[in-house]
Amino acid sequence: MNLNGIKLTWLGHATFRIETPGGQTVLIEPWVMGNPKCPESEKELKKVDVMLCTHGHGDHIGDAVAIAKKYDPKVVGIPELVTWLKNKGAKQILPMNKGGTQTVGDIKVTMVDARHSSGIQDGNEGIYGGEPCGYVIEFENGVKIYHAGDTCVFGDMQIIREIYAPEIALLPIGDHYTMGPREAAYACNLLKPKTVIPMHFGTFPQLTGTPAELKKLVTDIEILEMKPGQTVT
Repeated sequence: MNLNGIKLTWLGHATFRIETPGGQTVLIEPWVMGNPKCPESEKELKKVDVMLCTHGHGDHIGDAVAIAKKYDPKVVGIPELVTWLKNKGAKQILPMNKGGTQTVGDIKVTMVDARHSSGIQDGNEGIYGGEPCGYVIEFENGVKIYHAGDTCVFGDMQIIREIYAPEIALLPIGDHYTMGPREAAYACNLLKPKTVIPMHFGTFPQLTGTPAELKKLVTDIEILEMKPGQTVT
């Protein structure tokens, strides 16, 4: 895997920090301080320039409000979700929808489909959070990374490959709430990336899928098992 100057850090569960060659810090899925898999040494963020949210569940946006208030990032997401975040104190929202692409600093962000649910738990109230999504992020150096969000496998992943051709795919494998290894292996066949980084596994007892299981099912694509807090460059 050649990131060509990009620093990619897994903070546990579905949360990733990406540092671009131009010095921008991108946080995908702002669940850091409350994330039991995030190392204590990583819970105090230095800065966040851009925050990408795939859907409204607490294990993905649990710290979104606090991070938005403290670091004032550009917040990208489906309109219903980022509007809710604006009402909670986010100052810079960049709403978009599936199929759209926008330039945010030194990256291009394309919102793609995901199959899941997306309610926001706001105190005792359940709020519609818009549809769930994934993102294809294109960097100035040409590298493209696909973060699938929470999803099952779906046939239109082939369209993501044909239009955007991401070299690196961050795929959930935990099962129960998302794809398990069997479905993720099929997703690999549809996406055909060079490298897959498993995520969304082991955080809770129900998330039983493992990278080892995926490796048994996928032999022609690099499966890169990262540890929480690990950075690859």
